[in-house]
Amino acid sequence: MNSLPSPPPPPPPPTLEQVCHVVNNYPIIDNHAHNLLLPTHLDTVPFETITTEAQGRALRDTFKSLPHLRAARQLRQLYELQDNADWDDVREQRIEWLRSAPERLYQKCFEGTHALLLDDGLTGPGKVYPYDHHDRYAKAPSKRIVRIETVAEQLMESILRDASEGDLRDESYLTDIWITFTEEFEREIQEAIQDTEVAGFKTVICYRTGLDIEPDYEIAAREVGDPFERYVERCIRKRKFRIQKKPLNDYLVLRALEVLSERLPHKEALSKPLQLHTGLGDNDIGLRESNPAYLQPLIENYSRIPFVLLHSAYPYTQEAGYLATVYKHVYLDVGEVFPMVSRDGQKTILRQALELTPGSKLLYSTDGHYFPETFWLANKQFREVWLEILLEYIEKEDITPHQAIAMTKDILFNNANSLYDLRYQADYQDLATEAPKPIAWHPKPDPPAETSGPLPSVPLFRSEGPTASPSQTPSFPPPPQSPQVYDLSVFEAFMQRNSEVKYVYVEWLDYMATIRARILPIKEFEGLIREGNRIGISQGNTGTLQNDGITPVVNPVGQIYVEPDLRSLRRTHRKDPLPSATVLSFWRDEAGNPIRECPRSNLEILVNDLKFNHGISLLIGFEIEVTFLKQSTSTTDHSPYMPLTQTHAWGTLTPEQWLHLPLLIEIADNLQETGIPLQQFHAESGPGQYEFVLPPLPPLLAIDTLIQARQMIAQIAATHNLRATLHPQPFPGIGTAAHAHISLDPPNRDIQFFVGGVLRHLAAICAFSMPERSSYARVKDDAWTGGTWVAWGTQNRETPLRRVRDGRWEVRCLDGLANMYFALSAIVGAGLLGVKSGENEFVEKDVNVNPSLLSESQRREFGVTEKMPTSVEEAMAALEEDEMLGTVLANGFVRDFLSMKRAEQEMLGKMGDEERRVWLIERY
Repeated sequence: MNSLPSPPPPPPPPTLEQVCHVVNNYPIIDNHAHNLLLPTHLDTVPFETITTEAQGRALRDTFKSLPHLRAARQLRQLYELQDNADWDDVREQRIEWLRSAPERLYQKCFEGTHALLLDDGLTGPGKVYPYDHHDRYAKAPSKRIVRIETVAEQLMESILRDASEGDLRDESYLTDIWITFTEEFEREIQEAIQDTEVAGFKTVICYRTGLDIEPDYEIAAREVGDPFERYVERCIRKRKFRIQKKPLNDYLVLRALEVLSERLPHKEALSKPLQLHTGLGDNDIGLRESNPAYLQPLIENYSRIPFVLLHSAYPYTQEAGYLATVYKHVYLDVGEVFPMVSRDGQKTILRQALELTPGSKLLYSTDGHYFPETFWLANKQFREVWLEILLEYIEKEDITPHQAIAMTKDILFNNANSLYDLRYQADYQDLATEAPKPIAWHPKPDPPAETSGPLPSVPLFRSEGPTASPSQTPSFPPPPQSPQVYDLSVFEAFMQRNSEVKYVYVEWLDYMATIRARILPIKEFEGLIREGNRIGISQGNTGTLQNDGITPVVNPVGQIYVEPDLRSLRRTHRKDPLPSATVLSFWRDEAGNPIRECPRSNLEILVNDLKFNHGISLLIGFEIEVTFLKQSTSTTDHSPYMPLTQTHAWGTLTPEQWLHLPLLIEIADNLQETGIPLQQFHAESGPGQYEFVLPPLPPLLAIDTLIQARQMIAQIAATHNLRATLHPQPFPGIGTAAHAHISLDPPNRDIQFFVGGVLRHLAAICAFSMPERSSYARVKDDAWTGGTWVAWGTQNRETPLRRVRDGRWEVRCLDGLANMYFALSAIVGAGLLGVKSGENEFVEKDVNVNPSLLSESQRREFGVTEKMPTSVEEAMAALEEDEMLGTVLANGFVRDFLSMKRAEQEMLGKMGDEERRVWLIERY
């Protein structure tokens, strides 16, 4: 008889290493936080308030508090400073990061955050980002927490906007205002209940009149009349709308609770939660009245509304824990005390919270506000202290590792996910464990193995030695010896999709827009990024010409370090002889810092300045105009090239062109297969000339994609024995450009950016955007090439700047010989100058006709008084004279660029016209 199959062995119990991994890496639903400050308001709030509720003169003493000293030490790690750096060093490094790499700082501060629930009523909308802006820093969309006092105050400000003291003499006026206000307040609460973007509500009555709230709605409604009338009188006379009268504050909370209770689908259903500020606050709070014990009668009267007691209710944590224990609909949030309280205080607070409260009733939040560092410090300190407590409880056998893991997941994610009905899925990878070996099954488990020695007394994630598990990546490693910029998750995700890749082309664009490359086997490339290394090349390589000719800029002493930017990692096309990928790179110094010679870093700094200091984001879409050439068969023509097609005009599809569609389709298919979503392609005006339109992307990604797409087009053409050139005028007549469409978000400052900035520096910009002699042969009047006048016009293709619509412009004085990082840096830098000037009136008007057809007096009426440069020499002279543009670009960059261009022009000037044309065609 066949025996029954043996049951599978039970899974091994969790280890301490797994407990540490969960605590350090499990994603967080931050159930209470506030909006980040806009870049323009970062200096309006003292940075040292990140660890204290003190204000004014009391703030001076915070530098000697344990919370501040601990946070200052940890911020040195965040900013990659030496251990002996002081607070001034921290502030200076922070300012530098906000200037040069703000996005990196913000992303780093929100690592591990899955979602944010934001109380966006802390301050006015003109001071902070809107709540949904924060989506970019978390895995899941942010949700709102509606502050009921802010709703009420904004309503009253709107209702009484045009009111005067004379209105108070009308006997029915105050009654009418009460009816209007209560109806509008109820409507706002009802709409928020229905709004899927609203996760819950909040009251700050603790700050206003204390938590001793009248629990009976009917009594509160009877007592609110006179206080409301006095409040309205003050609003009209003093234009101050803050609600701080106990009967009125009590009524608002109770009315909100009544509305929340009214429309529940069945008797067991719970409403959206109400958060209450309890305990810890600034000196505006009455500390005795912030004790949540006052809330017990209110909690009993509204049993279908979840109450969330915020901020650990410190110093009343035990009282709050009791309420969360004995009432099913009460929860305790263990937030704000990280990083506002010392380490010992935090441990005491967590212990008190756990004295009675079940793990299923605890929530975590940062109370992060204004500065991203508040989120980072809170998360870091909570994980540290929570792990210390869990390890102690495990050592004393109060809980098992399995229970510690379950409790951690509940507090960080599951409890909030359930309470606020978010329905998110945790994005988390368990620590890899060795599969259990097959052994005989026994009905009774073996006794547990004895451990040798006590459990570790310090958090395991702080170990600086090698980890026992190569798959474990601690959330908070020790400060690196050099800046670590590689996001390994990007590489790992790429390799999962492209496991066949065996080589990587590590590429960079030099000053002359020549692609330089190193080819690394995938094993070497992976080792490079996992170890945080870079590729060293001679400093002199930054100063050579297209043929490695030496220029005065060449410095053979020293090194630069090529750092792959994994955001640009892309699979090569299917015709590449290697199973490979390409990646664009930064240039760094030995310490990993950006260097002034780096084309990509300089652009990124300018884009970040525009975005984080002025609130303007850019999208750029490029048009790739390319001419396909074949070997000439003419015996009389000395040119080695001739156009692929001759029967050719804009937008046509002649039989001759139709025969070459397989080439175009092959290019289009390969672009899209490698993740470049081509929008369209079509014939251009010149023989053999076509245009491929790329989608709008953020600036750095847009240029990286442009370079990779151009390279792909040229390589696929080469497999057909064709040359794909970007030369501005490969043959007399029709030219080839590289128009860029630039969109501003928000669009309302586009005139400042383009007219007040780009247009006024356009002659100097041309040194970057049209960098060769042939660039100027392309530009003519009446030829749709942007014309010869410094002007702008809506839908005017005879101006170098065409305004397509509000916020979207086309730069037409741009061709394929430009180093596009440099050209865009000059455009963004000039635009920044325009934005910073603050001007709103400009003499340069919207030109609705061809400027070349106007008389001098007519052009003057439009503010058109300057001609575009007619040669690269004129453009270089304009750049040299434009000191304002030079100051916004990297220090010394313009000098080096002009020195190299003059050396290049001297080299090209020694060639004949035909030799020079062929030389450029073969390189661009």
